[in-house]
Amino acid sequence: MFDRSRKGERALLLQAQPPGQHDPALLEEFAELARSAGAGVVGTLAARLDRPNPRYFVGTGKAEELRELKNALDADLILVNHALSPVQERNLEKLTECRVVDRTGLILDIFAQRARSHDGKLQVELAQLKHMSTRLVRGWTHLERQRGGAIGVRGPGETQLEIDRRLLAARVKQLQKRLDKVEVQRNQARRSRERSALPVVALVGYTNAGKSTLFNAMTGAEVFAADQLFATLDPTLRRIDGLECGPIVLADTVGFIRDLPHDLVAAFRSTLAEAREADLLLHVIDASDPERDTRIADVERVLAEIDAADLPQVLVYNKIDRLESGVVRTEQLDRDGPLRVWVSARDGIGLESLLAAVGQSLASERVHRVVRVPAVSGRLRARLHALGAVASEQLDEAGWAIEIDAPRSLIEPLFGMPGGEGDWLKEALLAPTTVATYNQSGISRA
Repeated sequence: MFDRSRKGERALLLQAQPPGQHDPALLEEFAELARSAGAGVVGTLAARLDRPNPRYFVGTGKAEELRELKNALDADLILVNHALSPVQERNLEKLTECRVVDRTGLILDIFAQRARSHDGKLQVELAQLKHMSTRLVRGWTHLERQRGGAIGVRGPGETQLEIDRRLLAARVKQLQKRLDKVEVQRNQARRSRERSALPVVALVGYTNAGKSTLFNAMTGAEVFAADQLFATLDPTLRRIDGLECGPIVLADTVGFIRDLPHDLVAAFRSTLAEAREADLLLHVIDASDPERDTRIADVERVLAEIDAADLPQVLVYNKIDRLESGVVRTEQLDRDGPLRVWVSARDGIGLESLLAAVGQSLASERVHRVVRVPAVSGRLRARLHALGAVASEQLDEAGWAIEIDAPRSLIEPLFGMPGGEGDWLKEALLAPTTVATYNQSGISRA
């Protein structure tokens, strides 16, 4: 085997595409990923690929061309814009005598640089170890066998590779337990916010669409924002007051990207839970991006993977300062479609319209009603408390006057309660009255 360079600063990019398809945006985005990881791009090589070659991913001739170009450019790293099998990665390294990293490994490296919180670092390490587990190779020739030291047990023992695999599996198990504890803590914090009746609004969107800049402009926070992919990894939460719907919690989340590795989506389930459990999503879109429709589709695909595709959205077209005819406006193309707000987070333009759209959307998706529940219906009261839907209540001789303030999606499952309570609750919450009283024969209104 060769001596791997540890510098990794001079990168040669390999971009493979099917015949007849040439998308310069794919290569430009991959080059931006490389620069975000700290590499300098010294050259690129395009390859037409009908189907992946099991040995080198690309054909033998293209692999030889890659080796020659690497030598000519004095590159010390080859980045491949596709997922490679362990065999393909090792064969390319042996042929080119150069370190080879595929798209998944590159994104993992960027995530490792960006992680700041404890759980973020755990999630990155877990994803890295799972990726590494299939790429262990023999690197300890002087320790080919670890022999037993006592009489009668001097067998061949374990190879160093077997020891590495066992230690790696133990570390993966340990990290998984720690992340399970972190997820429990996050769920407790989320239930606490639900009990305080504060709706959560999550910023989602393609990476580098301006989510963190918009978050800072809306909250006055100082979250790190830069013109690079995956500038923000760990979620940040801030409270915003003064909206039509009352105070909210705004969450800044990690950006999405096309072909986001599934292992990353699984490993970052707690981070992405801020989006999955939100009451409203602000889908931030780079209005100046010529590929914005493709970016929107990529984000919707990731939202579907984390079970957040059905959440209500407001589409935020950011960076209108880069458009010749960038005008602040709020529009709704069809009656049931999402609101679309055009803003510039960098210049602070259109934020009032955006906050008004958030308040309008949450007001329609939230239930705020006072109901009178008699003492004999303690089951209904207990269910409302368990969901964190009770803002306040008063007890008198007739029962409870309960003020419900919660997302409509949280309350609707109670409509199926037996004994008539679910039907009564549905009618009470949807009726245009301020106070409704439950009794066994139906509803009386006040």
